[in-house]
Amino acid sequence: MAATAAASAAASLACRHDGHHSIFPSFSVHPPEPSRLFLSKALPKPYPFLCDNYPIAASSHRCMLPLTPHAALVDPSHAFLSADEDKPRDECGVVGIIGDPDAAQLCSLALHALQHRGQEGAGIVSSDGSSLHSATGLGLVSEVFSDPGTLAPLVGEASIGHVRYSTAGAASSLANVQPFVAGYRFGKLAVAHNGNLVNYRNLRSALESKGSIFNSSSDTEVILHLIATSSSRPLLARIVEACEALEGAYSLVFLTANKLFAVRDPHGFRPLVMGRRRPTGAIVFASETCALDLINAAFVREVNPGEVVVVDSRDMSITSLCLMPSKSRKACVFEHVYFALPNSVVFGHPVHSSRYSFGAALARESPAPSADIVIPVPDSGFFAALGFAEASGLPFRQGLIRSHYVGRTFIEPDKEGRNLAVKLKLAPVRGILEGKSVVVVDDSIVRGTTSSKIVQLIKTAGGAREVHMRIASPPIVGSCYYGVDTPSSEELISNRMDVEGVRQEIGCESLAFLSLESLRGVFADEAHMFCDACFTRDYPVPPRNQEIEQLVEV
Repeated sequence: MAATAAASAAASLACRHDGHHSIFPSFSVHPPEPSRLFLSKALPKPYPFLCDNYPIAASSHRCMLPLTPHAALVDPSHAFLSADEDKPRDECGVVGIIGDPDAAQLCSLALHALQHRGQEGAGIVSSDGSSLHSATGLGLVSEVFSDPGTLAPLVGEASIGHVRYSTAGAASSLANVQPFVAGYRFGKLAVAHNGNLVNYRNLRSALESKGSIFNSSSDTEVILHLIATSSSRPLLARIVEACEALEGAYSLVFLTANKLFAVRDPHGFRPLVMGRRRPTGAIVFASETCALDLINAAFVREVNPGEVVVVDSRDMSITSLCLMPSKSRKACVFEHVYFALPNSVVFGHPVHSSRYSFGAALARESPAPSADIVIPVPDSGFFAALGFAEASGLPFRQGLIRSHYVGRTFIEPDKEGRNLAVKLKLAPVRGILEGKSVVVVDDSIVRGTTSSKIVQLIKTAGGAREVHMRIASPPIVGSCYYGVDTPSSEELISNRMDVEGVRQEIGCESLAFLSLESLRGVFADEAHMFCDACFTRDYPVPPRNQEIEQLVEV
């Protein structure tokens, strides 16, 4: 009866990819009632879903996916020592691979490609078809898995992996390093999470009042408890029920003995893509397409907001379902401003192209007619500076050289040490800068501390006559609660000062930010599908007051 009722509610719910670049069709799922995907304790079999435009194998009710190719341990007390101190930190990258005998090895390579998304810890969990095997550690991927013997026990043709950066709490605690593995009455389950739950405190409190015991300070553990305490069957129904309780951002990969699940929140805040590896046909999920490229996997599509994709290792069948009624997509625009690698395609747009367009728009809005050259703050300002230079007709020069071999923990936390940190990380090329009026293009300003040091460095060590700062994003005035480590609003310099105040604080001759209108203009008709709350304080999912006061890490 439940199966009949579910199947009869045709066209009542659609889970669709909102971007114009998707090569995969939309899916429709028909719940017994609009507010829930499953009311019954057991999912109807076969699981109800429709796949527009692509055939469904009648015997298995599973969708046949077409393939298309796409165009050092951080001490939290010394976090300010990096030349990137004035940047928000993305909170993690996830990888999932199923159907390849070298799954764990490939997972470690994919995590290398995502290292920019988290440097505090890394981990991999593999499945051999009957058991899960786990290896986690603090530090970079190359440190955690430097010994070949670390990967040796991770046998099997399926694995998930995680690189971690935390927002608060025990940043260097091994207990918080993912993937997490938990046992419940039907077996073991591993999970890796990119995002942040704004109702974590409320959920944890409710679970603890019912007897749940937590082993970490990570909001991801709440998801495992919700699944374990659910009375629904099978596991897919438990995952759906758990996600219905979550508020905020989550891109998740789950691994059991024989299945891999990929899940994205209904707003699609954080990226998650799907690919297929040549020649094995293994299915791969990752936070960015750069991870697919490294392991020779062809991009298939994004995991749609509000979707769960299930891959069964026993026959490599793929099932797609909607978690819940779709909401307006609100992809994080800061992925294009700073977080993602420029060789990635994120939310259907090449990142390098977006950054180039930001810089070109900035040149048209806020030219520097007296300037002689344009230089980027490496590395994230490179493409924006290139766009600014070409749009303004000024020469593009590499006036700052970045060292990629500077550690973070050996400099004393005083003023002299902080200044030395920037000098060690960024070296001016005096032969390019001396006597010049220089446009310096950076992607963003958060606290303003590093920007002031860069201006001083270019003038004193580089010998520049003038420094005109151009920022390829609007002023950051609001903290992020969807999986990004940003300071409190009081620490955000643009929340405390107007543009002229910021200019005086960092000591440059002129300062301009990209306007919000121009930023949105780069994405044209898709602009409303991006979350830009850090620039507007317009939060798609309002943060809870108690969560604002004490966010915890993923």
